[in-house]
Amino acid sequence: MADSTRDALVAQLHDVWDSLIELGTTLTDSDWATPTPCPGWPVAAQYAHMIGTESMLLQRPNPESDGDKTEKDHVRNQIGGFNEVWVDHLAGKSRTEVLEVFAEVIGARKEALAAMTEDDFSAPSWTPVGQADYRRFMQIRVFDCWVHEQDIRDGIGRVGHESGPAAEQAVDEIARAAGYLVGKKAGVPAGSGVSIVLTGPVERHINVEVGERAKVVDALSTDPTATITLSSTAFTRLACGRIDPAQVEDGALGGVRLTGDEDLGQRVVANLAFTI
Repeated sequence: MADSTRDALVAQLHDVWDSLIELGTTLTDSDWATPTPCPGWPVAAQYAHMIGTESMLLQRPNPESDGDKTEKDHVRNQIGGFNEVWVDHLAGKSRTEVLEVFAEVIGARKEALAAMTEDDFSAPSWTPVGQADYRRFMQIRVFDCWVHEQDIRDGIGRVGHESGPAAEQAVDEIARAAGYLVGKKAGVPAGSGVSIVLTGPVERHINVEVGERAKVVDALSTDPTATITLSSTAFTRLACGRIDPAQVEDGALGGVRLTGDEDLGQRVVANLAFTI
């Protein structure tokens, strides 16, 4: 699994932020308005969303909201509504202006992280998945920023940054949820074992054993009931709800190979989406 020490997480955040800033310098106005796989969001909204979350972490004030954002068709909850406040706030600004704001906010976040210690990363903190510590929050930030970078790249057809420490941390974030996805969402019965084999660019072998509860294990105690083999590209897009599972089954993003109980494996593939 990816390194989650303070220094490693800071390096991963720098990695994905720098990649986003560099990508931003190559974007045209046409790219800026291009839809991405994230429902309702063009490229512009991706940057606005990240500005909003990092501004919150800097304890900067939120923009005034002009209504209930949860009424938008693609918004499913209050966190999604919060994200839309920033998207709407920055929608009237030019690509150059938004990218300048992004660079300034990221620069401030880098300074704030530089002042934090390993103990600070272990301090209690609110996170999007409940009360934990600041380290857990930063794992999620790496995941979120990397996923939105991939949304942008997928939208404009510019593949990149699918391997390396930030990508590995993003895959690990999905792996942490694999017990829930297999046992709860897919309803895999007790006594089963599922292996998810990622062939790259990030390679992983994720094993989920289902007893009273489903849990991720280093190795299954018996032969897997079903084995699901696919690329980390397909895996991350499925987990983030960015592609229809039927498209992957038909060969998109390298397709998927099912062995063992294929019906069970297909059910897992159909239920990998877990992001908000």
